[in-house]
Amino acid sequence: MNATLKFCKFDIISKLMFRHKGSGRTHFHNLKLASILSGVAGTVNITSVLSVSTLTTNITGHFAFLSEEIFERNFNAAIIVLSYIFSFLLGAFISGLMTEIASRKKHYLSYVIPISLEISILLAAGLSQIFFPKILQEYPMLLSNALLFAMGLQNALVTKISDSVVRTTHLTGLFTDLGINLSQLFFIKGNDNDIKVKRSIFLKLAIITCFFLGGLIGGFLYIYFNLKTLLFPAALLLFALWYDRILFRYYSLKRKLRH
Repeated sequence: MNATLKFCKFDIISKLMFRHKGSGRTHFHNLKLASILSGVAGTVNITSVLSVSTLTTNITGHFAFLSEEIFERNFNAAIIVLSYIFSFLLGAFISGLMTEIASRKKHYLSYVIPISLEISILLAAGLSQIFFPKILQEYPMLLSNALLFAMGLQNALVTKISDSVVRTTHLTGLFTDLGINLSQLFFIKGNDNDIKVKRSIFLKLAIITCFFLGGLIGGFLYIYFNLKTLLFPAALLLFALWYDRILFRYYSLKRKLRH
């Protein structure tokens, strides 16, 4: 009986976007996860660029800025850039820590807690012009640090859930992998890897497209709403949590009625 219940629970979890982790995840799991969260990353990134001129979805460019500031002996500016790098790293560390601790107690908390923290940061940042306008004007770097921390949280969570298949906050590695996959198309016709490679290409194109669309939507929203644009990606994350929860309840109820 217990074995049957465990199997039923696993069967339900296997249909969900967040709860099903590791190599057993399907292409559809990763596609849903990538589409929503890459859109979030694109929106956050363009909002940060337009408001405080800072990239928040990756730290590659920040290392170039760090080298430049050190070379020009602008050490105060170098410390600020270094804080950006550390914020992204700290976000990834906290995400990994919370995921590991929460997964030992209640499985679903391993993704709920990091995403809830990210939502809280985006809401606070989005409303900061209303409640903390003076602080924001005097210390715009605080906004950059907060958003870099949030993107570090998200990237680490998605990497952990998808077993490093999906990354939603930066595109350089994606374009590299996409180029490799496209080259493989010339050699796998009729091969067993044909479907696998094509799905990989489609997944990467979906991430790139949704990141770009998130940037476009965020840019248009910023014209009218300024930093309140960040409420949009927060709403997307809330929808993602709600969607997974509703789906879990639906399949649980379906199983109960069947048995």
